[in-house]
Amino acid sequence: MGTECIAKYNFSATADQDLPFSKGDVLTIITVTKDPNWYKAKNKVGREGIIPANYVQKREGVKSGTKLSLMPWFHGKITREQAERLLHPPETGLFLVRESTNYPGDYTLCVSCDGKVEHYRIIYKASKLSIDEEAFFDNLMQLVEHYTSDADGLCTRLVKPKLMEGTVAAQDEFSRSGWALHRKDLKLLQIIGKGEFGDVMLGEYQGNKVAVKCIKNDATAQAFVAEALVMTQLRHKNLVQLLGVILEDKSSLYIVTEFMAKGSLVDYLRSRGRAVLGGECLLKFSLDVSEAMEYLEDNNFVHRDLAARNVLVSDDNIAKVSDFGLTKEASATLDTGKLPVKWTAPEALREKNFSTKSDVWSFGILLWEIYSFGRVPYPRIPLKDVVPRVEKGYKMESPDGCPHVVYEVMKQCWNLDPHMRPTFRKLREQLEQIKAKESYL
Repeated sequence: MGTECIAKYNFSATADQDLPFSKGDVLTIITVTKDPNWYKAKNKVGREGIIPANYVQKREGVKSGTKLSLMPWFHGKITREQAERLLHPPETGLFLVRESTNYPGDYTLCVSCDGKVEHYRIIYKASKLSIDEEAFFDNLMQLVEHYTSDADGLCTRLVKPKLMEGTVAAQDEFSRSGWALHRKDLKLLQIIGKGEFGDVMLGEYQGNKVAVKCIKNDATAQAFVAEALVMTQLRHKNLVQLLGVILEDKSSLYIVTEFMAKGSLVDYLRSRGRAVLGGECLLKFSLDVSEAMEYLEDNNFVHRDLAARNVLVSDDNIAKVSDFGLTKEASATLDTGKLPVKWTAPEALREKNFSTKSDVWSFGILLWEIYSFGRVPYPRIPLKDVVPRVEKGYKMESPDGCPHVVYEVMKQCWNLDPHMRPTFRKLREQLEQIKAKESYL
């Protein structure tokens, strides 16, 4: 797979072998030509040609372990004295924001000015932030942006943020690695889904339909920056592809992905049902997901929230795994009380012990969802009874009409001993063998 790059300018071909493109187009570099100033590349419809190297920016995954922050100048709970030490040596316009020590719930803007540090209380009132009760802001980012362009009563305009140690400004990092898109290039068309933190919208980016997660820029937005960071590192035909992130709008941030016209797999199964979907189609969806999960397994990522609701279906019936909100590198720990009990492996519920093997358990549940045409798992068992029964070895019965060989695969995934569960590679191979036999149809 070649390196991806994003076009910084328009390029119109001047010779037959040139490949024309528009600013913002994503291209794949095939090789560097004899002249390093030109690349051989192809566009998304597969047309190949020569492009100028200085017209494009290579895309790279944001390094894992990078602590991206939407507010790298926010230092949390530090004292007045610590703030003053951080803003030393004095430099007029150097600033940071901290939580107020005297007024819990409020903030303090600390600014270096003519050799000393001024502390301005930021009052939080009626869901708005203000320093002078004349100008009001929805969030700290808007407030900082305002005083960066105009001192407006402060001793100086905010010139240079004092970054919290170890953090990187998210906007800078997404721009550097080629994932920052521009708001003016994105047209929002209609709401196609509602998430817990904001709307999912159908949009248009350079003439192509895209899906856009619109997230209010507040405390929760930070989690979505982490999700986008994970998505910059993943590329597979059965994973929903990130197209880019828009962080320049201070009231919302946007995560732009490919548009999956047929929606979530669970809705697709329920609305079409047995009359429309044959065994071949169900097996194909199962294989699609197993391939995506094998890729995550190989790259040491754990999804942690695999379920039919988090798999989307494209216009040409390809299933792709999405929703990387809880996806972490295998070594990371997760603190959450919002785990979907019926999909989560017993050891993950009990000890927060997530691994590829807990994803395998969830894959078994997802297979059951596919073959039951989107039924909710553990039918007729009250939610509070699910875990105790599962821990005693209870396994769901085979869905009506499900081939015996497929049900056997589900049961392997539900082994109480995580080490006894198959790998995703093994699962994909088993499903391919079932497909090759075709006798199940």
